[in-house]
Amino acid sequence: MDLETSAIGPASESARRQTLSDFEQLWDWRRRMAELYARVRSSAGLAAWELWRAERDRLFATHPQSPLDPERRARFAGLTYFDYDPALRLCADLVVAPAARRESLNVGRDGTVSLFPFARTHGLEARLGKELTLYWIEGYGGGVFLPFADATGGTETFAGGRYLLDTIKGADLGRAGGRILLDFNFAYNPSCAYSERWTCPLPPPSNRLSEAVRAGEQRPE
Repeated sequence: MDLETSAIGPASESARRQTLSDFEQLWDWRRRMAELYARVRSSAGLAAWELWRAERDRLFATHPQSPLDPERRARFAGLTYFDYDPALRLCADLVVAPAARRESLNVGRDGTVSLFPFARTHGLEARLGKELTLYWIEGYGGGVFLPFADATGGTETFAGGRYLLDTIKGADLGRAGGRILLDFNFAYNPSCAYSERWTCPLPPPSNRLSEAVRAGEQRPE
């Protein structure tokens, strides 16, 4: 899970009816994702991406906390991606986000999540057409969140946009040469792309690109 919420979301009434096993499974899912990204950061480029793809396919197919509903899981043959594009493995500097104001994003039945735009990239405009905003998820512990949408949305990729960083669940690509690493080959769909059981925050206007980013996960089959 990312910022998405489901019936197991702790803020929901149904959460109080879940079993200990349900929460242990969710705990295990998040641990496995954090471990996967740690392995990704210890490798690089195509090899790291192939590892990431293989493990995500395995978890989606077998883990009780897979975003896929059971009927879809039974016929699951793997997630679909654009071919790896080394030109979209980008590095950027960070600057203070201008006129930073908190934003509240609707996450359905669990209300809203508060995001603080704490930084703006510097160095991506030439490739992407504009810079992107990094958000801090407010609340206990917090975390970095980088959602985005691009010109492929609704045709080649999920119409609601994709995520690149979500450190609450360990989705963190690290740094390279002292700059933040933003490898768009690792862009992935939020869980609401797979099932209506899930609700998730979508990219704010500041992170909607007019350019196409043909890297990362494609629209679910």
